Amino acid sequence: MHTRKTRRARLVTGALMALTLTMTAAACGGGDSDDETADGKIKLTVATFNEFGYEGLIEEYNAMQDDVVVEQKKAGTANEHQDNLYTKLAAGSGLSDIEAIEVDWWSALMEQSDAFVDLSDPELDGRWLDWKTEAATTPDGELIGYGTDIGPEGMCYRADLFKKAGLPTDREEVASLFADWDSYFEAGRQFVKKMPKTAWYDSSGGTAQAMINQTEYSFEDEDNNVIAADNADVKAVFDTITANAADGLSTGLTQWSEDWTASFQNDGFATMACPGWMLGVIEGNADGVEGWDIANAFPGGGGNWGGSYLTVPAQGDHPEEAKALAAWLTAPEQQVKAFEAKGTFPSQVDALTDPALTGATNAFFNDAPTGEILAERAEAVPFIPHKGPKFADINTAYQQAIQRVDEGKESADEAWQSFLADVERLG
Repeated sequence: MHTRKTRRARLVTGALMALTLTMTAAACGGGDSDDETADGKIKLTVATFNEFGYEGLIEEYNAMQDDVVVEQKKAGTANEHQDNLYTKLAAGSGLSDIEAIEVDWWSALMEQSDAFVDLSDPELDGRWLDWKTEAATTPDGELIGYGTDIGPEGMCYRADLFKKAGLPTDREEVASLFADWDSYFEAGRQFVKKMPKTAWYDSSGGTAQAMINQTEYSFEDEDNNVIAADNADVKAVFDTITANAADGLSTGLTQWSEDWTASFQNDGFATMACPGWMLGVIEGNADGVEGWDIANAFPGGGGNWGGSYLTVPAQGDHPEEAKALAAWLTAPEQQVKAFEAKGTFPSQVDALTDPALTGATNAFFNDAPTGEILAERAEAVPFIPHKGPKFADINTAYQQAIQRVDEGKESADEAWQSFLADVERLG
């Protein structure tokens, strides 16, 4: 059993973060005082990251309200948002009225569940897929997050680059290349032989994450004991990814970096693991680029990558208004609109059979039937991988070890030993 002080210390570590925390606490004081507009309306802020598809929804909500006005604060990356969340959570002030939470952070934040408003509402029972709600429910039965999206994965690819490399371009034919990871990487080796200036996939880290997400227990077992160092599946993914990077299949870039973003515009790579929320990211980064498509297939069968929730921090001044907004944003009707806007795939039961979703196509992805594809990809997910309280920290160390190999800073053996040392340090 950890004390409150110990739990919070685990969320914000290191001298630099401690300095940030001190400065933030001083700057924020008792919280955000700018919570009303000039005409006396309550001002609510919604903090998100990447693409949630909420821009149009917030405009719609504001048009419906007489007493509330909503502003979205969107971080450029999930890491930026997470750092801000952890820092201000520990400081006790400064958070937005609604904070988006990525699924991988839940276990750590569950230790701070008293910092969030209980969102339980009998009228919303059954709104979400069972596993989505269970992940955000405390042992005491409090629901501290409303589900937004899930991340059933297909495989996105550049049909124009496939054609140049002599590979099939039709979705059904391409799907055979993605039957399993062996066939996927073999197609990649064929591709880079013909197209040596273009990588097969966008990043080693992203591909490794997709593979880890197909492992039910990767870094921790069901009792949250750390097993990363001894798990043969974790080592196999590491060995496979670093070997394929050595064969030129990876860009060598870190996802969400400026160079990675730029690579969408300069034919930097041909494929990437593609959960529903990634469609909007690709379209935004590859604006003006023609040739993107998505196959109704994923190596090894199926996998879920990501998905998020909306929470209401208890430190906010308007929890009831924030709860009402969070409930509205995560209603099936709104989540279908978010899917249409940015491809974020809904976690709401009624949304999954909505004709607007099942019949949806995406012009940017060669008019692919993305609604149907992602619905089938969701059905192919065999399980949701266990991600305990240390998953995020261990995964960061794992990703960093892979990246050091990509960048030539360490050999694969050296990077693995560095990862083992990080795992031991993390306990």
